[in-house]
Amino acid sequence: MSENKFDLIVIGAGPGGYVCAIRGAQLGLKVALIDKRATLGGTCLNIGCIPTKALLHSTEHLHFIQHQSENHGIQISGLNVDIPTLMKRKDSVVDRLTKGVAQLCAARKIEVIQGFGTLSGNKQVKVQVEGEEQRTLEAEHIVLASGSVPVELPFLPFDSETVISSDQAIALEHVPEKLVVVGAGAIGLELGSVWKRLGSDVTVVEFLPEVAPNYDPDVSRLVARSLKKQKISISTNTKVTGLKKENEKTYLTAEKKGKEVSFEATKILVAVGRKPFTEGLGLENVGVELDERGRVKVNSELKTSISGIWAIGDIIDGPMLAHKAEEEGIAVAERIATGYGHVDYNLIPNVIYTEPEIAGVGLTETQAKQQGLEVKVGKFPIQANGRAIAADATDGSVKIISDAKTDQILGAQIVATGASELIANIAGHMVYGGSAEDLGRTTHAHPTVSESIKEAALAVDGNAIHAL
Repeated sequence: MSENKFDLIVIGAGPGGYVCAIRGAQLGLKVALIDKRATLGGTCLNIGCIPTKALLHSTEHLHFIQHQSENHGIQISGLNVDIPTLMKRKDSVVDRLTKGVAQLCAARKIEVIQGFGTLSGNKQVKVQVEGEEQRTLEAEHIVLASGSVPVELPFLPFDSETVISSDQAIALEHVPEKLVVVGAGAIGLELGSVWKRLGSDVTVVEFLPEVAPNYDPDVSRLVARSLKKQKISISTNTKVTGLKKENEKTYLTAEKKGKEVSFEATKILVAVGRKPFTEGLGLENVGVELDERGRVKVNSELKTSISGIWAIGDIIDGPMLAHKAEEEGIAVAERIATGYGHVDYNLIPNVIYTEPEIAGVGLTETQAKQQGLEVKVGKFPIQANGRAIAADATDGSVKIISDAKTDQILGAQIVATGASELIANIAGHMVYGGSAEDLGRTTHAHPTVSESIKEAALAVDGNAIHAL
C-alpha cells in the first residue's frame, strides 16, 4: 500500500474523530487522521469541555473558601485570585491531554496530518498543509468528524471584544464587571458560574420559560433556585433583540412580556447553541446530502448518501456531546472492520457541570408522557442524604422515571454534587432493561450520595426508607 493510500481516513480529530481512528487502528486498519489544528482533541479538548471543567474546578475551590469554609472551622484571610495563574493551569490541563492523544495515535501508527481535508471524489481527500504542496490521499472509507462552531445571532454578531463566544469566555484576562449570558443551556450556565465565582455580576437571559430546558420543568426549577442562591440573576421568557450604547455603557436589549428591557453588560456571552461545521469539506464535490438544518444526512448505520463516506458527531443529527461522538466513532470503525457496530442513543447521558451538577439519561417524564407511556416517578431529596449533609452539599434531588406496567427504568435526572458521575449508576441498569426495583435492591455503600439513587428507585413504589 502506497504512502497516500489508506483503509480509513478520518477528517477531524475531536473526540469522535480521534477515537474512531484509534479503534480502526486497533482493528488492523491503516488510518490517516486529518485536523487543521496543531493539537489533537478538537473543540472539546482545546477550547471546550476540558478547559471549561478546569476553570469550574478551580473556581469551586474559591467558592468554598469564600462561602463555606468558616462553617467548617477553616478561616482564611488575605484571599487573592491570580487570573493569569488560573488560566495557566487551565492551559496546562489542555496541553497534557492533547499531548496524550497524540501519543496514543503515534503508538497505534496512525498518520496524523495537520491541514484542511477536502473531499475531491473517487474516494479521495485533498489535504492542504500550510507551507507545503497539496497532498492527495485515498481510502475505501472516509469518516467526516469536523465538529461544530458556536451559533452567532445575526442581530448580535461576535466581535471578540464585547460580544463573545465560549471560545473567548474561557480565556478572558480580566473579570468582567457585568457579564450577561444569552442562553441558559450547558455552556451559558457553566461559564456564567465560573465568572460569577471570580467576582462578576452575572445575568442569564433565556428565551424559554426555564433554565436547563432539556430537563423536566420541576428539575429546571430546582436548578434555577440553586443558581439564584448563588446570586446569579435569571431572566426567562426573554427575547434578545440586540445591543445599544448609552453614556459610554453597553446594554443588551430584549423583550419580556411585551415590554422592552435592557441589561447593562461589560461582556455579552452568546451561548445559544452550536451548529455543524461543514464549510470547506467539499461535500458538494461528491454529492453528500445535508438536511434542512445543515447537518450531514446519515442512515441508521451512520453512512452518508455516498458509498464509503460516513459521518459522526456534531455534524449529524442528535445531541452535540463528546461522548456521543466517541460512541459513533467506535461504531463506525467496527462496522468498517467487522461489519457490526452499535450505538444505543437512549443511553447517552447529558450533563451540565454547574454546582450542583445536572445530569440526565433516557427519557424525561415529559418525553415519556408525550410518547403515550404510563409512568411511575420516584424522587429523593439530596438534603436527606447523610453524606451530602456531611459534605455541606445538600442542594438537589434524584428523579427516576419507570414504566408503570413493567417497572423498566425509562430515564432519570439528578441534581447533585457529582451528578455527572452518579448518572452512570442508573445507565448501567438501563443497559440490560433493568427495573426500578432492580436498582432499589442494589446495595449502595454507606455513606454515599449514590444512596439517593437507591432511595429514589425505592420511591417509585412508595418504599423509600429515608424519606416520607
